[in-house]
Amino acid sequence: MPSRSHILAGSLALVLSAAGAWAEGDPARGEMLYRPCAACHMIGEGAVNRIGPQLNGVVGRVVGTADGYEYSAPLAEAGVEGAVWSEAVLDRFLESPRDYLPGTSMVFRGIRSETDRTDLIAFLLQEGGPADTPAQISADTGPSPEIAAILAIEGDVAYGEYLSTECTACHRNSGGEDIPSIAGLAPSVFIMGLTAYRNGEREHQVMNMVTSRLGDEEIAALAAFFESASQ
Repeated sequence: MPSRSHILAGSLALVLSAAGAWAEGDPARGEMLYRPCAACHMIGEGAVNRIGPQLNGVVGRVVGTADGYEYSAPLAEAGVEGAVWSEAVLDRFLESPRDYLPGTSMVFRGIRSETDRTDLIAFLLQEGGPADTPAQISADTGPSPEIAAILAIEGDVAYGEYLSTECTACHRNSGGEDIPSIAGLAPSVFIMGLTAYRNGEREHQVMNMVTSRLGDEEIAALAAFFESASQ
């Protein structure tokens, strides 16, 4: 699973996209490749959200921010971290959505051919245009200062594993009917959850008690461990 830094690194390719390999894509061929996507997504004049979000301006859009669309947690949280649908990020996502962002609700196995992905992205850019103001959107949707500070800490996986026994007493890798698995969670999702319990924004007697004892370093270590737990 890609880490937050990997997603954000891909986002930086937005700056270089005009001169990148995607500029050489064939949008006409990409339009043909897009046809299966049209079952869920609209693009072009009059496009609205359907089963999936509308794709106008998707190239350069902050992940998980199409107006009026309710995203799955992995996409929403990637956007909170500031990830952008640059051509590089779209390319990696389209190759295998569920490998790139585990937990996404997108029902699509992916496109193996790099040429096909390049042509499809060229069509998305031609038909939907670039995002209006990606820099402004990114600035407005960044993580809270508390979460950003913890995300900036390089979590100690070994320390996280040491701390994790209290978590794994209830959260099993296989999950359960009432207590979900937390293995493989993106750090942003994990950190947002724990800080919400620590701050009392989420109410659960045990979780509120457990998280009240955790500092930022401990949360970062646990996030790093559980992110790696499914690899």
